[in-house]
Amino acid sequence: MEVIRRLILLALFIAYCLAELNPTEGEARSSCTANLGGSNQGENHKSQILQLNDDENCTWTIEIPENKNIRIIFSNVQLNPDGRCESENIKVFDGSSTSGPLLGKVCNKNDFVPVFESSSNSLTVQIVTDSTIIQRTVFVFYYFFSSDTSIPDCGGYLSTLAGSFTSPNYPEPHPELAYCVWHIQVEKGYRIKLDFTDIFLEVDDYCRFDFIAVYDGSSTNSDLIGQVCGRVTPTFNSSSDSLTVVLSTDYANSYRGFSASYTSIYTEYVNTTSLICVTDKMRVILSKSYLESFSSDENNLQLNDPTCRPEVSNVVEFAIPLDGCGTIKKVEDHSITYTNIITFVESLTSAVITRQKHLQIIVKCEMEHNSTVEVMYITEDDVIQNQNALGKYNTSMALFESNSFENPIVESPYYVELNQTLFVQVSLHTSDPNLVVFLDTCRASPTSDFASPTYDLIKSGCSRDETCEVYPLSGHYGRFQFNAFKFLRSLTSVYLQCKVLICDSNDDQSRCNQGCVSRKKRDISSYKWKTDAIIGPIRVKRDRSANGNSGLLHQAHAEEAQKQPFNSLHLFSFMVLALNVVIVATISVRHFVNRRMDYEYQRLRGRY
Repeated sequence: MEVIRRLILLALFIAYCLAELNPTEGEARSSCTANLGGSNQGENHKSQILQLNDDENCTWTIEIPENKNIRIIFSNVQLNPDGRCESENIKVFDGSSTSGPLLGKVCNKNDFVPVFESSSNSLTVQIVTDSTIIQRTVFVFYYFFSSDTSIPDCGGYLSTLAGSFTSPNYPEPHPELAYCVWHIQVEKGYRIKLDFTDIFLEVDDYCRFDFIAVYDGSSTNSDLIGQVCGRVTPTFNSSSDSLTVVLSTDYANSYRGFSASYTSIYTEYVNTTSLICVTDKMRVILSKSYLESFSSDENNLQLNDPTCRPEVSNVVEFAIPLDGCGTIKKVEDHSITYTNIITFVESLTSAVITRQKHLQIIVKCEMEHNSTVEVMYITEDDVIQNQNALGKYNTSMALFESNSFENPIVESPYYVELNQTLFVQVSLHTSDPNLVVFLDTCRASPTSDFASPTYDLIKSGCSRDETCEVYPLSGHYGRFQFNAFKFLRSLTSVYLQCKVLICDSNDDQSRCNQGCVSRKKRDISSYKWKTDAIIGPIRVKRDRSANGNSGLLHQAHAEEAQKQPFNSLHLFSFMVLALNVVIVATISVRHFVNRRMDYEYQRLRGRY
């Protein structure tokens, strides 16, 4: 028995040593021999560093019983730098298996921070590495969130030439488990200079926990300019007219967040002059060298309204509002034109005669359907050339929380319940107060390209769905509501597209004032103020009541186990098996010895 006791003590000691060698949560361990996150019972988040071996092929599924979705973030990825994305990658699938929709793929050459969101309560991760023997490290962080909750002031759209924004609650500590996206879109011909005047986030050499990511473009799929954290005040410059800024935070160590401002810099080369027609203004840009050729500068230029002055930087720029600075509006034959004149004003000390040309620039924008063409003509000594400039009204579409249309919903995708009432608003962004928006056609589709099938909510200004209610004309806003639905035999995503008409409010005979009419009665083939607005995806929440899983993240399979290196788990299993063999052998030998001793004792006693 003493031998058995000592063997048991030895086994316990070995098990204790192996347990000390095994990493805990948040420390590095092999992906295929460890659960990616554990059970998470009672928690709504998990973070872990994965050290990957060569020839890995593993799949895990994250499943939760609550009515929540999953967001997973790979904030630091170090795979084989020479590996191909086809042979070494991490794939994320929407659902409980790899047969679900592919949300995206993570490779070593990703130039963005990979972030994926499930549309239901399950998400599947598949890790594959090639045969190159090299250290690979991935930091993964995921958490559960409710699709019907949002953080105030978390993200948004910024469209002015200059502006500022801050993290939620700034300068108070930022919220935990936040993912905020700001889209900055300025006018054509400009680039953006973004300055962070204050950043106070958790300090980490790899910015794995709390970070700010800046993308050079209109979405998080654009090129990543930088990923920052800690205490820094960087400056970023875009290569185009758009930037995207992301704030991602985890569940611990909340600090002040950030404060940022941006300005727009005109970068297109201007040899003489250019005109840009946008939704609420005409922008005229003049090169200084061109003005000097007329012995003129910005001080000698004026509009129809002389109180409107230009901005001067490396160029001279007039931002002429469509409803101000003496701009003349003309409505004729279903078209709207806006005209203003820039003239050269000689000083009071001018002589009676002059040998200089008189500069007169007549700018005219005509708003037309789905086109943006700019043309300018210049008159010298009152030589008039009749040319027009074409522009396009800027419209956008958004969902709102109620029929008051006060609080827009900024989440994308937006998750809804079946038959939930949705409130939709199409907005016209213009300074002209005498325009109205008319909803001509609104339809839904399960895909963003609006291929078949589609479903009409509004057609020819008439409601085509029994739950759809179109609101009366309301200035720059077209509004309607309907009850959420899903397409049969399709994904739960729904996209909305509206074709709208823009009319002058003083025109009683306009199409907007005709309201609902049949296609046969319509005759607006020459109508020019027509534009499209698209929103989506809107996703329907799945019924999770039938899900009986206990909220575990479990390993589905680990292929080619024989190729894995001999690790601590194998050693422990071998030691346990060896110990069992020793114990069984010891007991058997002891039992045999005892039986033999009893037999010989009986024989000796029988002799007397």
